[in-house]
Formats: sequence, structure tokens, C-alpha cells
Amino acid sequence: MTFLAFIGLFAAEALPGTGTSTTPPPMWTNLVPLALMIVVFYFLLIRPQQKQARQQDELRKALKKGDKIVTTSGILAIVVGVKEKSVSIRSDETKLEILKSAVAQVVQDFDKADPAVAPAAAKG
Repeated sequence: MTFLAFIGLFAAEALPGTGTSTTPPPMWTNLVPLALMIVVFYFLLIRPQQKQARQQDELRKALKKGDKIVTTSGILAIVVGVKEKSVSIRSDETKLEILKSAVAQVVQDFDKADPAVAPAAAKG
């Protein structure tokens, strides 16, 4: 195929009435990739985040007196009282009352606290 014949193919489509007309694809074919991306985002981002939030809520509801906890700010403490929205804790000789939302994790031993959750616990 020569260069002029190749250009002629495009020129024939550009001129009205000389080329073959093609119909555009149906609208739903353009929506399939978008729907697929939404499903992927749901399973990779939204669902795991909801699962983690549910686990944190269960952890906070199960707090009881005597639990050893690590707060989101890295304070290692023992629970001395539980109220509806707050927790009384004792760290060394200091007694504090914090919101339940500030509890990051419950630990068996302070030496085994997860340093990714509470960086101050690892230094400690």
C-alpha cells in the first residue's frame, strides 16, 4: 500500500458522504470500566477501613477495670474506671480521665505494645 493510498483512506472518511459511517458503541460499554473501578476501590479501601473501625468500637465497648491500655498519644496506663464515653486511667502516680476514642489498643504486657500504634510505648 502506497503512502497516497494510505492517506486516501483517511481523506475518504473525512469527506462527507464518501466514507463508511460507523455507529458509536453503546453507552453502557463506557460505564463498565467506571463501575469496575468503584468495586475495586470498595474492596481495597472502604471495606477494610470499615472493618477496622468496627474492631476499634468493639475494643472500646469491652474495656473493663484492670485492662492495660495504650492511648493514641502513647500513654501506657491501667484502666481504673469505665463510664459511658470516658475512661479513668492511672499511669504511674497520675490519674487521668480520657475519652474512649483515645484508646488505641489493649495489651497484656506493656513490653508487647505495638510500636506502630503507639510510638512512645516502644521508647519507654
